[in-house]
Amino acid sequence: MSDIKSKIKEFIIDNFLFGDADGLNDETSFLDEGIIDSTGILELVNFLEEEFSIAVDDEELIPENLDSIKNVAAYLEQKIKA
Repeated sequence: MSDIKSKIKEFIIDNFLFGDADGLNDETSFLDEGIIDSTGILELVNFLEEEFSIAVDDEELIPENLDSIKNVAAYLEQKIKA
């Protein structure tokens, strides 16, 4: 799972934090901290679908799945196993 987390973290840092990872950890809420907005969620979903060859269903677009590195990694683990 650490490889998944590192890919997600790298994407977030490169695309939303402009290389500045200060204060970003696995539990940091993307929405509460203003790291990602609704448009950013769509960018994240596109990255996940392309990078991990999954399809994110509309009903899966919830904070429990996409609001932190930890949540995204756990969500991906479930999707990849399915």
